[in-house]
Amino acid sequence: MFSHIMVGVSDFERALAFYKPLLDSLGIQFRFQDEARPWAGWQSSPEPRPLFLIGRPFDGQAHQPGNGQMVALLAQSRAQVRQAHALALAHGGRCEGPPGLRPEYHADYYGAYFRDPEGNKLCVACHRVE
Repeated sequence: MFSHIMVGVSDFERALAFYKPLLDSLGIQFRFQDEARPWAGWQSSPEPRPLFLIGRPFDGQAHQPGNGQMVALLAQSRAQVRQAHALALAHGGRCEGPPGLRPEYHADYYGAYFRDPEGNKLCVACHRVE
């Protein structure tokens, strides 16, 4: 469905320090980093797409987080959701909803919500029965 998802950032180094451990904890493979642009990307597995990218806005304007926009990352277990949420908070993220079941979505939906240091909203969710 998706080719890539781009999340805008203003402070690339701070964003990289936030996203690297978060995506590593989910087993998402780091693909590239170009400090001249600056931007960085991670790839899905086993296929190389979709990509998850962070970087400064292409138009050179200041980054602004969107209201009502969110990127949800897939976790393979509830423990992985808890670990990712803790890592996000340890690296400058802000909690928007602690790890837990959210049966209003479906009976086995286990998710956690947070914002990155730039204010972008993220979710880590597991859909497996545990």
